[in-house]
Amino acid sequence: MSVGYVDDLVYAPPASLNRAHTHYCPGCGHGVAQRLVAEVIDELGLAGQTVGVAPVGCSVFLYNYFELDFVVAPHGRAPAMATGLKRVLPERIIFTYQGDGDLASIGLAEIMHAAVRGEKITVVFLNNAVYGMTGGQMAPTSLPGQKTTSSPYGRDPALTGAPLRMAELLAQVDGAAYVARRSLHNPREILRAKKAIRRAFETQRAGLGLAVVELLSNCPTNWGCTPAESLNWIERHMLPYFPLGDFKVTPEVAALP
Repeated sequence: MSVGYVDDLVYAPPASLNRAHTHYCPGCGHGVAQRLVAEVIDELGLAGQTVGVAPVGCSVFLYNYFELDFVVAPHGRAPAMATGLKRVLPERIIFTYQGDGDLASIGLAEIMHAAVRGEKITVVFLNNAVYGMTGGQMAPTSLPGQKTTSSPYGRDPALTGAPLRMAELLAQVDGAAYVARRSLHNPREILRAKKAIRRAFETQRAGLGLAVVELLSNCPTNWGCTPAESLNWIERHMLPYFPLGDFKVTPEVAALP
């Protein structure tokens, strides 16, 4: 009995990503997040009208990895630059791609006031509970007791305060139309993350207000563990403090097809 083989295409890289080698550490979640963003842009047919904004941080070289128009913003200022781009080019789809040190620390005022103004942009926010590019220092999202290069004995909330829950914070602002938190620690949650990213871009396309998707991601290098261990760390330590879900869905967003 002969066995025939059919060459079925199971997966093809998104057209909005190029084939460049990235600078990310092995096991980092940035590659997964960027693939999801590129897939959504392709599936919605937005590539020809999309402009990305990358701030200083692990995302600073995004212009090398995406086949899209891109600009680089100063550290934390991506929402401010995205605001200018969207107001000058309202027909374009503008998104920022930011880490937690960038968005929740030096850029906290920018993201909050973008939400206050209801800027019609999309924000993809990776939360790995640490400053990644600059050496693994404590970030505003570092967990209580978490050891970092600037908190070698563990974060002490009595000294540094409690971690910021950005999705919950932004959801309280009237100008935010869609705010969600998802995770990248297993295939099921990755699929849910893609759906949230898609809804965030659809929110902007419909002109409904600020859309933010927070993604819990891993940083094996700065956490001092293997990639597999880092995924387990998200589930054991980050999920209890940063619960997943939709934190703001306006009726207009809910009514989108």
